[in-house]
Amino acid sequence: MIPLRDTTRSRNYPAVNTALIAANGLLFLVQLAQGPQQDAFIYTYGLVPARYSVPHVAAYFTSFQQALALLSFMFLHGGFWHLLGNMWSLYIFGDNVEDRLGPFRYLLFYLLCGWASGLFHLFLNWQSPVPTIGASGAIAGVMGAYLLLYPRSKILTLIPIFFIPYFIEIPAFFFLGLWFLFQFLGAAGSSAQGGGIAWWAHVGGFVAGILLVKVLERVPQTGLSGRMREATQRSWTPRLQVAQLHDAPGDPHLYGTLAVAPKEALLGTRKLLNAKWGFRSRVLRVTVPPGLGQGTVLRLAGLGKQLPDGRKGDLLLKVLIQDM
Repeated sequence: MIPLRDTTRSRNYPAVNTALIAANGLLFLVQLAQGPQQDAFIYTYGLVPARYSVPHVAAYFTSFQQALALLSFMFLHGGFWHLLGNMWSLYIFGDNVEDRLGPFRYLLFYLLCGWASGLFHLFLNWQSPVPTIGASGAIAGVMGAYLLLYPRSKILTLIPIFFIPYFIEIPAFFFLGLWFLFQFLGAAGSSAQGGGIAWWAHVGGFVAGILLVKVLERVPQTGLSGRMREATQRSWTPRLQVAQLHDAPGDPHLYGTLAVAPKEALLGTRKLLNAKWGFRSRVLRVTVPPGLGQGTVLRLAGLGKQLPDGRKGDLLLKVLIQDM
């Protein structure tokens, strides 16, 4: 199962979330630039529990390096796929949490979740010489916050079946609850001093996210945060949308809806529509011409039901203009 996006639209462009994704990508390039010295780089800026618990190991690092590693470890990654998986999860869930908290509280929340996940891993693997790196713990916190804030949201998920893309919307509480269960089972079955996935960091970050999001929601926002919200307000709807089609007995046509923003209705746009009718599903490219009004119906000829004589009805999409 490959999560594509959630169905809860954020009202503002996620400036901080995007900056965090960019920072992780940039520092991954810095990491790769170390070449043969990359292992030493990771050991210096990754989170190594033994550096804080074994005196003769700690002696090799300055106090600044010891403090910096508690931040830098969450911006390093073990490889391209590690980075891609983390950043994709952050892209899907982070915008909504930033939308709720605002940019500055969200940045603080993200860093606190990362620190909490690191400390959780540190104390449960107190003398481990294995470095831990990655944004997984901080992102687990974002996912925990999302579960608490948007439990009724849906996660649009791609399931390839024999090379045929099938899209399904999975409730967020089920998707994220199942994810947390796998992390907990992985942590319970892992060796305390072993390498590999830092399961306990994921568990700690997820729990921290649930606890911290409610605390930070009570922290007053600054005037600058309000101005940033105004500047980053969205003016478009998601490119990929899902439409549950319906029909009527004896009617050859299928009916559905397509959401666009006022700016898109004025200037025109293109959308990908996952049209679902019963157990059938297909992805359509829909061109929205400029100058449409609320309730305008787009007719997609020949995409309706098939008649006994071989002819096909049309797909009729009602345009819904949504204020952002």
